[in-house]
Amino acid sequence: MATGSPSEESLPATQLDDVVPLSNKDDIRPTQTRLRIRIPKNYHDEPVISRLISHHGLTVNINAALLGANARDDGWFDLELRGTREQIRSALLYFNDLDLEIWRDGTEAQSDGW
Repeated sequence: MATGSPSEESLPATQLDDVVPLSNKDDIRPTQTRLRIRIPKNYHDEPVISRLISHHGLTVNINAALLGANARDDGWFDLELRGTREQIRSALLYFNDLDLEIWRDGTEAQSDGW
């Protein structure tokens, strides 16, 4: 597992609103964000990414990944998530419930619309 670079920051659960700040009028506007998540080896057989689509209604683009079939170590995914702010926030809470480590590129601004 690669560690975060200086331009990336690990996101504790208490800072989820910093990634996807919510305001009532923006809850349903389409938006996107890029994240890197660490997948511990005990989750390698779980459909973590699939659930982002089926349970949270997101469009997910996997930009990069490291997760081998016979991996002995943790893996990671570099993801682009597209959906409403509430869908993305829900997905981040899902990651938090799984106790997954999340990084966000500190230089990339989140964009509204597509």
